[in-house]
Amino acid sequence: MLNSAYCPSNDFRSFLQIGLQERIFFVMAEDIKQQIEALRSEIRKHDRLYYVEAAPVISDQDYDALFAKLKQLEADHPELVTDDSPTQRVAGAPIEGFTNVTHALPMLSIDNTYNAAELRSFDERVAKALQGREYSYVVELKIDGLAISLRYQDGKLIQAATRGDGTTGDDVTTNIRTVKAIPLALTGTKIPQVLEVRGEVYMPKQSFARLNAQREESGDALFANPRNAAAGSLKLLDSKITAQRNLAFFAYSVGQTSQPLAETHYETLQTLKHLSLPVNPNTATAETIEQVIDICMDWADKKTALDYQIDGMVIKVDSHHQQSLLGSTGRAPRWCISYKFPAEQAETTVESIDVQVGKTGKLTPVANLKPVKLSGTIVKRASLHNFDEIERLEIHVGATVIIEKAGEIIPQVVKVKQKDIFAAPFEIPTQCPACGGHVKKDEEGICVRCLNPNCKAKFIEKLKYFVGRNQMDIENLGPAVLEQLVEKDIVKNFADIYKLDLFTVSSLDRMGTRSAENLLEGIEASKNRPLWRFIAALGINNVGGQSAEILADVFGSLPALMDAALEQLEAIDQIGPVMAKSIREYFDSDDNKSVIDQLLAAGVDPQGEVKEKGTALVGKTIVVTGTLENFTRQSIAQAIKDNGGKTSSSVSKKTDLVVAGQNAGSKLEKANKFGVVVITEQQFIDTIHPSG
Repeated sequence: MLNSAYCPSNDFRSFLQIGLQERIFFVMAEDIKQQIEALRSEIRKHDRLYYVEAAPVISDQDYDALFAKLKQLEADHPELVTDDSPTQRVAGAPIEGFTNVTHALPMLSIDNTYNAAELRSFDERVAKALQGREYSYVVELKIDGLAISLRYQDGKLIQAATRGDGTTGDDVTTNIRTVKAIPLALTGTKIPQVLEVRGEVYMPKQSFARLNAQREESGDALFANPRNAAAGSLKLLDSKITAQRNLAFFAYSVGQTSQPLAETHYETLQTLKHLSLPVNPNTATAETIEQVIDICMDWADKKTALDYQIDGMVIKVDSHHQQSLLGSTGRAPRWCISYKFPAEQAETTVESIDVQVGKTGKLTPVANLKPVKLSGTIVKRASLHNFDEIERLEIHVGATVIIEKAGEIIPQVVKVKQKDIFAAPFEIPTQCPACGGHVKKDEEGICVRCLNPNCKAKFIEKLKYFVGRNQMDIENLGPAVLEQLVEKDIVKNFADIYKLDLFTVSSLDRMGTRSAENLLEGIEASKNRPLWRFIAALGINNVGGQSAEILADVFGSLPALMDAALEQLEAIDQIGPVMAKSIREYFDSDDNKSVIDQLLAAGVDPQGEVKEKGTALVGKTIVVTGTLENFTRQSIAQAIKDNGGKTSSSVSKKTDLVVAGQNAGSKLEKANKFGVVVITEQQFIDTIHPSG
């Protein structure tokens, strides 16, 4: 039935007088217009979620499908194209809270392809436009991060800006200056007076895993993947926190320059490298599109070996002159295309959904899956992050789901493929599943937390953290024993651990006399842990191991830290107001002060043994690789720090030493390539202990 809303006037009778063909045409035209407007609205929503909030809710493939549908409709109906359509400009918008920067030249997006046939079609368009001229390509890894423009004036970094909407971005200079891979001053010869460098800021996989572990410890929401983590890190208002995120950077092109760097793109990249800017070493040239395809397929197989995330390849016509001839649309260059890797996914079934209680009371839903192989491992469980995610994806027990590994690391459910029509929707807990206590959403509306201060599940998680390897490191005190001690009301706070006796411990299930003696020995040995370990073990909100080390170095003793004023804490580099407030609130609690007093009375000495600092490695950057006999990774890192050196996870020309254990691999090869001094584990020991 025709709807009068389609009528060009409010007089429906005049609409009925129009001929049937005209009426049908009008309805169809209005329907297409509504489709286009709906698509634009949907794309704008996802642009903001992706670029502004760093919280995408659909996959790249689904987004590209929306964009392709809009482009096709506008191509079929050019009269409906508007200047504000997403197809007419680059997606994104400046972040509120940062100063706006207008790009000297627009930062365009890149059109995507997903298979060899589409790459060949791109090549055909290039060949046709160049009218028989010979041309070649440069093939680069498509780093999954955040596009950045760096402006150098007389060789010095004066401004850094995000892509934003392609015309206007956000000034993130203060945060970018904390990224060690980005030079504050260029070196080399023939430095242009003005040079705008464009590239990608990204987070290495190891840094991503470490950051999410810290956020889990602090009870914060986890980042979904390294790209979101990098974007979120650059959009922080506190650059001290950004500095802790270990971001990295690769330059991939130039914008405005006072003089040309080279005649080809590949030569331009080599010039940027000459100017001390990091350029991805895996960039390759190709004479034909078939060579391009081979390179893309090769990297699809070996991308997981990289320490950073890539989601495809970027293919560019090499000659700058030919790039100019090819030109660009309003949104993307015609001389460049990206090839997107298909995400490795697996299909499985949700067998049940558990709700875990963390040490801060955070309730985290976890899907128990029918075991399935994904990216070389068997996946049985996947975090669902929060309850909003369950509701958004409509996940329920019995659903057939598609999972993939975020950043090749964390298994996550990306969509429901088939629902069980008889299954009930998952109900968000209205009380703690462990203790039955009240729960409440955080102010920002993301996490649900148990409010019961006496929740045993929450306390058990706090205890696990307290006794953990990176905190008090109490040997033989595992989760099963801790759960028994809590369930039997033997341990009600941290201090009760140090009040245990042989009779009590040996009476626990599966605990003989010898095992009980070993446990008590482990407890006794933990009494003299360094101050920073004790601070970390307390589980203060937002305070992890690195922050605990900073606090221990600044205050030197527990009483000095406990008495520190809020202003003192805020003034400490890399602490900041949020962490300072958490620390002050913790030590202002009478309950917490009582537990600390009991720990000290039980013989715990958080000052520990004061080690004399060595100087053998002062000013040296050291990389450790291979299997070691006398050190764990953590203990050798501490030994390096105690002797004035600093550790690095990757080998570069700036590396001073590489300590190579057994089965050392690519890092050793890189050290030999760069001429870096390589020593054995024993030589390292002889260096820090020359007297033996």
